[in-house]
Amino acid sequence: MHDLKQALFVAHFTNGRNISDNAVLADIAAEIGLDRDEALAVLADQRFAKEVRAEEQHWQQQGIQSVPAVIFNKRHLVSGAQGVENFKNILQQLADMPD
Repeated sequence: MHDLKQALFVAHFTNGRNISDNAVLADIAAEIGLDRDEALAVLADQRFAKEVRAEEQHWQQQGIQSVPAVIFNKRHLVSGAQGVENFKNILQQLADMPD
C-alpha cells in the first residue's frame, strides 16, 4: 500500500498527472506492478467504495477536516502544516503529560 500512496503522491504533486482520471489511476497501478485491467475494473464497479467511505467517515468523526492531520496517542489531533519547532513543542508537551 505504501508504494501506491507514494506513486499517487509523486504522480500528482511531482508530475502533475490527473489522478481523478480512472485511466491515469490504472496506469499508475500498472507502474507499481498491479494489474491495470483489474484496477480499471475496481474503479468502474467501485468495489471498495463502501469501505473507503466508512474510513472517511470514521476519521471525520475524529475531527479531521483537512490534511495534513496527525493524531498522537490515539487522542491528540494536530491539524495543518506544522514546522519542526511546533512539532518538537507538541511532542515535548505530550511527553510531559501523565498517562
